[in-house]
Amino acid sequence: MSSERGANQAGRVVALIADVMALILGLWILMYLLDANRANSLVQFVHDTAAWLAGWSRDLFTFDKAWARVVAGYGLAAVVYLFVGHAIANRMHRH
Repeated sequence: MSSERGANQAGRVVALIADVMALILGLWILMYLLDANRANSLVQFVHDTAAWLAGWSRDLFTFDKAWARVVAGYGLAAVVYLFVGHAIANRMHRH
């Protein structure tokens, strides 16, 4: 019973981490679209963190419009983190 509870807790942690990662990416997309002040330290932190999280996907698309590249590149990373994180969490819950 204890190992089952531990797996459930671990699954929740994995899902929470995936949610936070996706939230940061979504927050950067929103800040970009709303033309947030890049000199602001919160905006810089969110941008730097999102750029690191989406390092593999942020330049994947070559749309003409910069906003479309940001939404597609960072949005893809957010969706993948949510999907993979929750899939891992659900798998941990079952075992």
